[in-house]
Formats: sequence, C-alpha cells, structure tokens
Amino acid sequence: MVASVNPDEDWHDGAVKTPRTAVVTGASSGIGAATARALARDGYAVICAARRTERIIALAEEIGGAAVACDITEAADVASLAEAVGSRLDVLVNNAGGAFGSTPVEQANLTDWQAMYDVNVLGTVRVTQALLPALRTSGTGLIVNVGSTAGRVAYPGGGGYTAAKHAARVLTETLRLELNGEPIRVTEIAPGMVHTEEFSLVRFGGDRARAEAVYADVDSPLVAADVAEAIRWVASLPRHVNVDELVIRPVAQAAQHQLHRGPIFSD
Repeated sequence: MVASVNPDEDWHDGAVKTPRTAVVTGASSGIGAATARALARDGYAVICAARRTERIIALAEEIGGAAVACDITEAADVASLAEAVGSRLDVLVNNAGGAFGSTPVEQANLTDWQAMYDVNVLGTVRVTQALLPALRTSGTGLIVNVGSTAGRVAYPGGGGYTAAKHAARVLTETLRLELNGEPIRVTEIAPGMVHTEEFSLVRFGGDRARAEAVYADVDSPLVAADVAEAIRWVASLPRHVNVDELVIRPVAQAAQHQLHRGPIFSD
C-alpha cells in the first residue's frame, strides 16, 4: 500500500484508485445527517450509521452511500458496523450522542446519567476500537469526535451531560497521545449552541415549548450544516495537518454563560 500524498487520491497496487470512505454515526438527523451529505459532496463513499433504519436508508439513497443500522451502545451492532466497513476506512466521525434531562445534581436521574455516559463516551470507545484497524489500513486515517462546549464549562442543570462531554474531550486527547507516531489524525469538534430539530426536544422529554425556549430570540444560532462544514474542512486538510480541537459558537454566544437574546444582524 502506498500512502496518499493528496487527501483526494488513494492509489493501490500502483494503478487502481480506491474511493475514500467515511463512517458517520448518529447519521439519522441533525449534525450527523448534515455531515454525511457534506462528505458525500466531497467525494466520500459514506456509511450512514444510526438506530433509525428508515431514515438512514433514505439518506444513503440520497447521497449514494450505504446504511447500517447501529446502536453504538450495543457491542453486536458495532461489530456488524465494522463488518460492513471492511478492511479500510479513511474517516470516522463519532457523532452519536445526546443529552437527557436537565435536573440539578441533587435530583439527578442516574439512569439518564448512565445513558449519557454510555452513548457519549463508551459508545465512542466501542466504535473507535472496532474501526481502528480499518483506519490504520488507509494510511491516512482521521477520527473526528463531535464534542461540545459543554465539555469545557459546567452549568446548572447540566451535570450529567457536561460530565459526559468532559470525558469525551479527555478521551479524544488520550487517543491523540496514544496514536502518536501512526498516520492517524484525531480531532474534536466542539459546537456551542446548535439549533437542530431534535437535540433539545429529546433533552426535555418531548416538551416542545421548553425546547424552543432555548433558542428564543437568539439571532442566528448555529445549524447542523455549519458544524458539518467544519468537519468536512478538517477532512479536506493535508494528511500531515491535525486540528486538535475546534470550538464553534454563534456570534450571539460569547461564552457558555453569556448568550445575547435579541437582534444582532441588520438583514
């Protein structure tokens, strides 16, 4: 195998061009679906992995990719994903995650906390372990873990989610240290406020009024496509360039604790 000089080209056996491949977990909606579309536009054959089979089948048909039903908290599902990927993989986007509940620590639902740790941290570990051999085979592998600004600053009511995302951040840093010396890049993309169709709705147990209140009067919060573009950009960089972490916020959000509600832009 000859390692690629250009991230857009992978040549094997001196003549045969191998399509670049990417796996995106949590691809059934939001950032995951937008990332699958962005990578497909850049020429990747994208494997869309998520629990909701109908959605990822539709997405795969749209972008010319493949769909694999996968709950990343289940070892058997992750093994099936690795089998579907095969022996070679260029990009892994560990996007599946989520927040469940917003109660203070004193009233915390530990089942929710455990679920958040399992999907945001252990699920990422499961998928990464399963697909590292294929990433090594590519000679220019890239792991992108979708974290959060919640992995940097605590806030009231967010204990379970911030704890999980802090752990995910350290997991990313540890991977980068442990894989140093191998041709594998490791990046964390850490978005701030992103208005997607489901994140806050899931967090508040389907309470649409509470979910929409999070974004009320915020002039232009991020959308899924903004984060997807950052992931696509990282994947497009030369193989020797590693972006350790990239924090992305809307202009309205100066910090985790400071959010402007009201008009900013004139148009």
